[in-house]
Amino acid sequence: MANPIHAAARGISNLLSRAVVRTVSSISKCQSLQISMAGNESKSDIEHLEPYGFTSSPHPGADAVAAYFDGDRSHGVVLVVSDRRYRIKGLEQGEVAFYDDLGQSVTLKRSGIVVDGGGQPITFKNAPKARFEMPIEATGDIKDNCDGPGVSMAGMRVKYNGHTHKENGDGGGTTDATTQKMEV
Repeated sequence: MANPIHAAARGISNLLSRAVVRTVSSISKCQSLQISMAGNESKSDIEHLEPYGFTSSPHPGADAVAAYFDGDRSHGVVLVVSDRRYRIKGLEQGEVAFYDDLGQSVTLKRSGIVVDGGGQPITFKNAPKARFEMPIEATGDIKDNCDGPGVSMAGMRVKYNGHTHKENGDGGGTTDATTQKMEV
């Protein structure tokens, strides 16, 4: 007869397992993974339960934790996937970030929110407007109507500071450039 304590210990040890992601399929309602665990045990089509509002497609080689209810390895779920190769390091206590493998990130730092495009464009879309209830600073140039014949604010400043007008009064000549310059 089997030892009931041994059977219970085996069932408990089968509840959770460390795993490595081998493949990802994110085309269905619930993402499914192929994982490998200790002892060359692998599972295919195991559901990855992701937190509401967050999703990702992890790279092969990412770490995972799989849970098997009642210790039954025939049907489990992956509760979390982590990839130490790309994780942002050095956060202060209480800081939060989300990130990808290209260096793109949003970090809620103690000093403010930092959005890092990782060298890629950042696009805001499908909104009737963007509203900023604070001063706006830019270290680069700002251009309006950038998909058309728009002009940069620096270009507008140069044009304004150098513009002249045809004299409409008695002189009939051209006025001097403006004395009230647009400053940088």
